[in-house]
Amino acid sequence: MSTEQQEPVSYPFAGGVGIQLSAAYDKLLDDGEPIRVQLPFGEPAWLVTRYSDARIVLTDRRFSRAMALQRDEPRMTPRPVPESILTMDAPDHTRVRTLVGKAFTPRRVESIRAWIGEVAAKLVAEMKAAGPRAELVNSYALPIPITVICQLLGVPEADRAQLRTWCDAALSTNEMTDEECMKSFMDLHQYFTDLVRERRQAPQDDLMGALIEARDAHDRLSEPELIQLCIATLIGGFETTASEISNFVYLLQSRRELWTRLCEDPELVPSAVEELLRFVPFAANGISPRYATEDIQVGGLLVRAGEPVIVDTSAVNRDRLAFENPGELVLDREDNRHMVFGQGAHHCLGAYLARVELQEAMKALLAGMPELRIGGEVLWKSDMIIRAPRSLPVEW
Repeated sequence: MSTEQQEPVSYPFAGGVGIQLSAAYDKLLDDGEPIRVQLPFGEPAWLVTRYSDARIVLTDRRFSRAMALQRDEPRMTPRPVPESILTMDAPDHTRVRTLVGKAFTPRRVESIRAWIGEVAAKLVAEMKAAGPRAELVNSYALPIPITVICQLLGVPEADRAQLRTWCDAALSTNEMTDEECMKSFMDLHQYFTDLVRERRQAPQDDLMGALIEARDAHDRLSEPELIQLCIATLIGGFETTASEISNFVYLLQSRRELWTRLCEDPELVPSAVEELLRFVPFAANGISPRYATEDIQVGGLLVRAGEPVIVDTSAVNRDRLAFENPGELVLDREDNRHMVFGQGAHHCLGAYLARVELQEAMKALLAGMPELRIGGEVLWKSDMIIRAPRSLPVEW
């Protein structure tokens, strides 16, 4: 059992090009023990890369997210982390999550699966009609999730391009100045404040309508919580899924035999989506540190009360003690308990919706464009908390 305060090493590690996992993780995955790291801003933290240790940090209620609001939280930007459902502990977290979770149950998501498939198929048809080339991110990957989440929230179609700009700012680390990012966040906050006001005058039967009712009729949400939930749902509901669609296509095109296999066996898509989620090092760094509220044993380390711990899910999903041949992409992998969506109380609310969107997006593309291939230089996002192509040219 170690309690040694190591000299922190600089984190995040160099990511290389695209979605390759940095070689700096090799030794960590071999050793398995947490190490001390220093993010660009905030206090040092312990970094966890082993699956069993990550489960402890993400599920043990002696680790707190809310404590980050009172501390100099390890983070990628100079901006403090705003209070939201992502920084709550029980019982507030349980109350708010229960209200939003009703919109993302498997039953409700399955009720719109066919519509999501239709949205994807229509976009494929439009690309083919305008072909033989397209830029996949803006023509396909982004429109699917933004159409879905804005439909659930009741956001007007004319506003969606502006919302994307604001969300990019929210996920930026240093691509934009701190002042630009803060202005974008304030503009986004004002947008939803105004939209909620309008929707109170003209209620609709959607997620925003349900949240407004929870605030006004049942007093189960505060006004700041209502606005923050709208923002969190928007950001979490489209940018991450859109990025993964692009990542999946890029990776499968880089290993053409896997693309061909899925074209020939579309029934394999659900398990392939899970494996692609596990394999792609989506997060550019560990986020949402947990603070120990008392001394807690994590693997061979005793985390002292008040110390923050970061879970790097990209590395956790390559732990050979949890996954057989973790460095290989196995489309029909069984019992794939990856941690892309987290675990415990803060497990991603929209995980089931994301899975369905990814499945339907891949099915439509594989069926409609089996001859698809990369048609130019791929431009990658930089200085963002997620990894994905910014531009993915394709042809057929």
